This record gives sequence, C-alpha cells and structure tokens, in this order.
Amino acid sequence: MRNILMSAAALAALTLCLSAAPAVSAETVAITNARILTAGPAGEIASGTVVIRDGKIVSVGAAAAPAGARVIDAHGGVVAPGFFATGTELGLVEVGALGNDATVNNPDLGAAFDVQYGLNAESVQFPVARLGGLTSAIVLPQSAFDRGGDADDEELDARDLTAGPERGGGRSHGLFAGQAAVIHMAQSDNVLTKARVAMVVPFGRAGAGVAGGARGAEVVAFKEALADVRAFMKNRAAYERGGYRDLALSRADLEALIPVVEGRMPIVASVHRASDIREVLRLAREEHLKVILNGAEEGWKVAAEIAKAGVPVLLNPLDDRPESYEMLGATMDNAARLQAAGVTVALEATGGSSRSRETRYGAGNAVSHGMPYAAALAAITINPAKIFGVADRTGSLEPGKDADLVIWTADPFEPLSQPTAVFIHGAQQPMTSRQTELRDRYKDLGRPLPPAYSHP
Repeated sequence: MRNILMSAAALAALTLCLSAAPAVSAETVAITNARILTAGPAGEIASGTVVIRDGKIVSVGAAAAPAGARVIDAHGGVVAPGFFATGTELGLVEVGALGNDATVNNPDLGAAFDVQYGLNAESVQFPVARLGGLTSAIVLPQSAFDRGGDADDEELDARDLTAGPERGGGRSHGLFAGQAAVIHMAQSDNVLTKARVAMVVPFGRAGAGVAGGARGAEVVAFKEALADVRAFMKNRAAYERGGYRDLALSRADLEALIPVVEGRMPIVASVHRASDIREVLRLAREEHLKVILNGAEEGWKVAAEIAKAGVPVLLNPLDDRPESYEMLGATMDNAARLQAAGVTVALEATGGSSRSRETRYGAGNAVSHGMPYAAALAAITINPAKIFGVADRTGSLEPGKDADLVIWTADPFEPLSQPTAVFIHGAQQPMTSRQTELRDRYKDLGRPLPPAYSHP
C-alpha cells in the first residue's frame, strides 16, 4: 500500500511539473540562410543554420537542414538569442498608476517577499516585449523608498518611515526589498524559470531613508540584521521556544536571509553614487557577501575597484542626466567604461515594464558610445543569464540549450529591424499583441463598428 501511495505521489508531482512547464515543440525546425549571432564561444557565423528539436538547440553552424525538418529561410537576416529584460517589473505591473505587485511595505515582511508568487502569466506586457525580441526577464522587487536615484532628499525625508520597533516589525524590514526571479515570456500558464535568484537591497539615499535619514545608519542597521540572522541560525532551538533575545526581523525574513549570509544568494544593491558604491563593495568584503550592483550611474568613476572585486553591474545605458545629487556623474559611456575595465555588464531598459521592449535600443546606444558590439550583445543575452544562474539553459545559441531565439530582418540593434519569428523553449510564439490587434481592428474606417460602439 505504501508503494502505491508513493507511486501516486510521484505521479502527481510529475503531472504538476509537466503542467507547469511551457509548451515544447516536438518538431524539428531548421532556420537557414541566416547571419547567426551566437553570443557564445562560436561568436558570429556569417551564414549558417540553426536546428531546433524538442525545445532545444541541436546544432549551430554551416550544416544543411536535416531531412524532414520544417525549414524557415531567414533570407539573409539575423538569428540572435532572445534578449533579457533585466531589472524589470514584467509580470508584476500592468499600469503602474493602478498598483503593482513589485513593492511591499509591510512591517513583518521584507526579505521574505518573493516576486514569484505574484507573477501574471497572462500579462498583456509579455506579447509587447516579445515583439521587441525579449524572451526572458530578470524581475526585481522594488523598494518603496528607491526611485532609481531620481527622488530628491526632501521627497525621501517626507515619506512615512515610522514603523514601530516591536519584534518582527521596525524599520529593518525595509532594508530588504525582497527576492528576485528569472522568468520566460512564452505563452504558458507558468512563466517562472528560476526563483529566489537574488535579494534586492536599496543603498544610498533610499537606504538612508529606511534607516532614519543617514547613510551610516543604514550600514549599521544592515550589519545588525545580518548579525541577527547568524544568531538565529546558531540559536534556532532557543528562538523557537521563546527563550532567546528579541531580533529585529520577523521569522520569515530571518529564514529568507540565511542563503545571503551563507553566500549562496547574491544581493542586488541598488546604488548610484561613487562613494556609495565603494561602501557597498567594502560591506560585501567585510560580511563575505556576493553582490551585484544595480544602477551604478557613477560606476565609471570606480570601475577598477568594481572589476577587482569581480562584481557585475546592471545599468541603464541611457542614464546620462544628473537627476539627483546621487547621479551628478551620469554619462552615456558608463557601460563602455565599465566593460573596458573588465566589469561584467548587463543592460537594463528605461521607463518600466511597458518599455522593456526598448532594451535593444539601449544596447545600440551603448555601442554608439563606445561599447563593442559583441559586448553589448552579451550584455542583453549571456551576461544576465550568467549573473543570475541560468546560463546553462539560455542566453546563447549553443547545442543543448533551450531554443530561445529570434529571427530579425537585419541588425537587431537598428530600430527599423523587425523580428519575423520568436521561439521560446522551441515553441514559435504569436507575433501579435493587444496593440497590433487593436490596430488591425480599427485601421479600416469603412468597416462597421463593433456592436458595443454602435448607437441606438
């Protein structure tokens, strides 16, 4: 009987996994006559063929299409890996003014906030993003106190930072925005690729606001929070029976931070000013943390230090305005300077989830401001995949990886180039969005209006 129950449980688990997985095409597809940008060791292939079978890339090179394959002639166009929307709210936000699932302001929940539970697989933003060549995204929770460096001191000081100091509450929860996830954008009922890939922490003015108004206060509070996690790990039994001292964080947050303290989960440090970047690097050394810098508009000033620490950077290549005192040194050659110094760079888009499709335009601008083309391609493909631990599955065109790729009419960094086909996990995706459907519905003014628009 026990074996029957175990078999039933195993079957149920397998059924759940299969139902959660995106649809995989069982056919063999050969994309021929293409300029292939692999973003991998093979580099660029001037003219070749990509073969897809069972959702995976079988081969990339000059070989002919195998017998029986469905052939797609790229007509000399470009085949590239699907791009990453890095540092986005895709799947969590539809219209920001109407609320979002990327930010939490709860005195009992900070580090334990996990964006995977709020993902909307039917988001109307996904088809739009796919038409911009995006197939994957790094979804980051957002601190209630971090506006990407564009909030001035008065705005931050005016916010309500007065949570009570009782156990399980206090301001310490606000030091942690929550846990990030990697998603794919295929038509599927489950878009999650990998959960809990990083812990987001605001620094600079945003972090100072959480801690009471001063940068130094945040550093002290952050170190104290990590000390509490270590104490919790060593004295769990006493904590469970209520025989241990009060800790600033809730039980859920303490548990969530264990992988950070153990060095298994990186923190994504939202930081902008050069001096704050130095402080984050020092803090990471002292606390033995893995760290990823996010924003880093003045990163070029400390590029050598970032490179020496082996810390990757997520940045928007179009940030070039001194929108706050944290960003006085912002410049459009930030990405180029960091890359030249040996820093692993991943490029973000601007304007929230609705403009993630513009990622490729940012990459093109980075190239125009000194970043090598191959480096810019890597910064929206294999680099984010490596930084967030999914490079074994996606991010480049290599045999054995998921068939996440896009066929372009020409260079994907050129605004006039358009995708003609998008594959995610080997399944060809629709080339429509709500916007294109509305366009097609109303472009013929001679057609009768739908019933809801007719007047009695």
